Amino acid sequence: MTRVDRRSFYGAWLVLLTLAGCSSAPTSNSRINASSTEAMSIFVEEDVAYLSGVLTGTLPSQLKSALSEHPNVTDLVLVDVPGSTDQAATMEAARFIRHLGLNTHIAQTGYVLSGGVDLFLGGVQRTIGAGAGVGVHSWRDTQNWGDEIDLSDPVHASYVNFYLEMGVPERFYWFTLDAAPAERIYYLSPEEIYDYRLLTD
Repeated sequence: MTRVDRRSFYGAWLVLLTLAGCSSAPTSNSRINASSTEAMSIFVEEDVAYLSGVLTGTLPSQLKSALSEHPNVTDLVLVDVPGSTDQAATMEAARFIRHLGLNTHIAQTGYVLSGGVDLFLGGVQRTIGAGAGVGVHSWRDTQNWGDEIDLSDPVHASYVNFYLEMGVPERFYWFTLDAAPAERIYYLSPEEIYDYRLLTD
């Protein structure tokens, strides 16, 4: 069975797993551009929160703290986000954003890479500024590389489940695994951003 055929077969299998809720959540999988180590910061101005830096395991608590202090915030602007060091925390934060009904926006000429893209997907309405970059690659943890794990491994279902929950097609996950290895970044074209439904408008 070819790689493409296997993806089609396991894609259907993963949807069934997702609907059944039988997925194992990723823990400390890294989705980050390793060349950047900028600490994350959140700045709030009126009803807009601006976030930049590497997303870590403290992201959910930092985000909840900032938003509890500024309950009027309606939009989260991602300025320069090179990725995350804790995928489970990133998914938790994205779901929190969705739960609050916040919109997400990538700043003009800013960038959102790797796990930062997953945080962006939490927005109810998602927009991207002119000249902004959206980059993806395969994930990795201390022992595995996402694009090398058997397609039937339940760890994939965790990602598929997340993307479907965010309104993004399953095929986007498989695309990220093939787009670039973990040590490189692939920047999506405007057509790909539209095709994979990363934008809501």
